[in-house]
Amino acid sequence: MFDVPTRDSLPEDLRSRIGEVADKSGFVPNIFLTLARRPAEWRAFFAYHDALMDKETPGLTKADRELIVVATSAENHCLYCVVAHGAIARIRSRNPRVADQVATDWRKAEIDDRQRAVLEVAVRIAVEPWKLTAADLTSLGSFGLTDDDIWDVGAISAFFAMSNRLVHLTGTMPNDEFYLMGRVPRPQ
Repeated sequence: MFDVPTRDSLPEDLRSRIGEVADKSGFVPNIFLTLARRPAEWRAFFAYHDALMDKETPGLTKADRELIVVATSAENHCLYCVVAHGAIARIRSRNPRVADQVATDWRKAEIDDRQRAVLEVAVRIAVEPWKLTAADLTSLGSFGLTDDDIWDVGAISAFFAMSNRLVHLTGTMPNDEFYLMGRVPRPQ
C-alpha cells in the first residue's frame, strides 16, 4: 500500500547510513527503506534505536537487549522484528538456539534467571503495561540491574512495540538474509 523509496531518491544522510549498514551486513534491511519514505521520522527512529541498542551495561548486555526485542515482538506477532532481531540475538549471544527459543516461548528458553526476569517485565510493558507494578521493576534490581538498566528495559519494550506496529502498518517482511544469519558462517 505504501510506496517504498529507492536509495537513490533519499537524502544524502539516509543514503550514507543505509550504505554503512549494507557494507557491514551485505544487504539493506527492508525496514530501512520502508521507513525512509518519511525522512525526518526515519532520523528520529534510528537515533532512538541506536541510543537504546548500541550500548552495553553490566546489568544489560547487547544480547539481552536483542532478546527483549525478540520476546516482545513475538508477543506482538511481528514477523519482521522476530526474524531480524532474532538474527542479531544469535550473533550477539553467540548461541544460535536461544533466539529461536525466546521467539517461540521465552518462558521455556535456555536463559538464566536474570534474563527471565528481564523478559517478564519487558513483555508486560509491551503488551499489558497497565499491569506493571513497582514490585516488578524493583525485582530487577535484585539481579544487578541499575535504575538506568530498568529504564532501558522499559524503553526498548516501548520502542519496539511502536516498531512492531509500524511493521504491521506497512506490511514489511524480513529480508531472506536474516534467516541464516548467526546459523551458518558468513561467506567470505
